[in-house]
Amino acid sequence: MIDARGRSCPEPVIMIKKAMTTKESSYEMLVDNRVSVENVTRFAKHEGYAITVEEQGDDFLLHMTR
Repeated sequence: MIDARGRSCPEPVIMIKKAMTTKESSYEMLVDNRVSVENVTRFAKHEGYAITVEEQGDDFLLHMTR
């Protein structure tokens, strides 16, 4: 679980990019703004991951799977 709440772009994208160097089949990231949702989603799809977004109050939980 990557907690990127309170971070503005491009930090969440950099965080997931660094995490993806481990080549896991799935990742989860928590963000607190729609811009991060859009940018991380775009990056994850480019890397071959399917992504689902779950709203949790003011936060968003991103599930990325291959």
